[in-house]
Order: sequence, then C-alpha cells, then structure tokens
Amino acid sequence: MLKRTIALLGFCIASSANTHAELGEAKSATATCPKTGVYLQVLGSGGPELNDKRASSAYVVWADGVAQVLVDLGNGAANNMGLAGVDISQVPIVLLTHLHSDHSADFAPLIKALFFTDRQTDLQVYGPTASKFFPDTETFVQRFVGEQGVYPYLQGFVNGNARYQIKAHNLTPSPQVQTLDTGEVKITAIDAEHGPVPSLAYRVEIDGKSLTFSGDNGGHSDNLIRLAQGSDLLVAHNAIPEGAKGVVVRLHMLPSRIGEISRDAQVKQVLLSHFMSRTVDQQAQTLAAINAFYKGPVEFASDMQCVEL
Repeated sequence: MLKRTIALLGFCIASSANTHAELGEAKSATATCPKTGVYLQVLGSGGPELNDKRASSAYVVWADGVAQVLVDLGNGAANNMGLAGVDISQVPIVLLTHLHSDHSADFAPLIKALFFTDRQTDLQVYGPTASKFFPDTETFVQRFVGEQGVYPYLQGFVNGNARYQIKAHNLTPSPQVQTLDTGEVKITAIDAEHGPVPSLAYRVEIDGKSLTFSGDNGGHSDNLIRLAQGSDLLVAHNAIPEGAKGVVVRLHMLPSRIGEISRDAQVKQVLLSHFMSRTVDQQAQTLAAINAFYKGPVEFASDMQCVEL
C-alpha cells in the first residue's frame, strides 16, 4: 500500500511539473554559455508582470566567452548578469529598445555595480529620442545618475570626474536603417513601431553571425523585415496572443505577424520572448499561428537560456 501511495505521489508530482512546463512557466537553464562561438543568452524572458517567475526583458550577446552587447535591462537583469558570469567591467555597449521600466529598470543597479570594478573604458548606451511621456536616452541617464538625478552620488560617471564615463546616444526611431558607430561589432537600428512609445529594433552582427531583436514591436510595416533580412536569429516578443484586439495590437505583434515577418526576412531561427500572462499558456496556439507562415525552427525562451548562432 505504501509503495502504491509513493508511486501515485510521484506520478502526481511529475504530472504537475509537465503541466507547468506546458503552461510556459520559466524553465531552469544552464547559467553560463560555452566559451567558443557566438551565443545569445536570455537574461530575462518576461514582461512587466511580477507573477511570471521570470526577469523582465534583457539579453547578452557573447562571442568566444566575452560579453559584447547588452540589450535591454529589465528588472532582474542585473542579478542574472551575475549568474551568467558577465564581466560588466568589459561590456562596451548597452542597447535600450525603449524606456518602459520592464526594459530599463536595472540600469541603475548596473551602474552601481560598475563602481566596484576596475573598468577603465567608457560605457556606450544607445536608446531612443524623447516623446511627451518619455525622456530621451541622454536625459534618462542624467535622471538616474546626474547631479539632479535620483542617485547624484554617482554623477562622476557622467560629469567627467570618474575614471570612465557613461556616454549616452539618442537615436531617432526612423523607417530608415541607421548604422551605429560601434567598432568591430556592427549594430543597426530601425523604428520598432511600439505605438506612441519611441522604440527601436536592433540588429547585431559579430564574427560572421547576425541576430535581430524586435523589441516591443507592432510590426505594422516592413521595417523589421528589412532589418532582420537573413538573420541567423530573430528574437521576437510574444506579448499578445493570436486574436488579440484593441490597443495592444498597436503595441505588439500577433503571432501570425511574427510568422509573416520571419518568413519574409528569411531568418534561420526564431526565439520568442517577453511572455505575459495572456501568452504564457498559449504556446500551442502561438506556434500554430507562426507555423502557418514560417516553417523554420521556433523556440520559447527561458531565463538564462543560451542559443547558439
């Protein structure tokens, strides 16, 4: 009887675990990526909600074990950088797709942590220009660590007194592809069409590999298709389910639109991220909507996951 009870209990636990996985709960993943090759690591695959057991949007691009680019800094990103082994004293570039808090909240923890490193080179931070309800990226940085900012004791990093400086750059969202002056890593950007929110999609090219980040993106034009053309990986945000209506469709792509864009851009693989309660348990429906147009590999992201390009 006892053996039977234990067996039944084990079955229930296993069934419960499988159910959670099917519902899209964040799965555990290896914390560190391999030291050779180009990898995308997901530092945060969630959105602005707090009950999804995920960090908010954040990614790091690795090349031969060196973190080359950080893309977005949503809440939870700073902690996961530590788990991933990111040497923040060496990361040269931060790309902010837009300034919603679930994409930028961990900027301040990053700067504070840098205080305790031996970093000597400037940190380049790129992001969008301003609108009525959002500052531009230069002002965003100043409001965190400037003389009149929330953390004025860190102002040395923007007023010339510290050993390195935060160099903020404003990019105007435009339907024309912009090329950033970023040295060996080629980075291009385009308007992400996130409703009234100034927002950018980015393409990163390094060591012969390319990956495109949709950011929060309405996908209403061919902007993302042109930016992502031929990418080894498209990171697409899955914030709304197929069949969604209303204002959210101005802000985010339907899964079917992700499929159309992936097909037309001829990307090699798609990684879905930025899950919310309205999409996290819709994986089967989401995949079906995408596969109606795109026949390549599609994966659902989890925090700390490494994807080889």
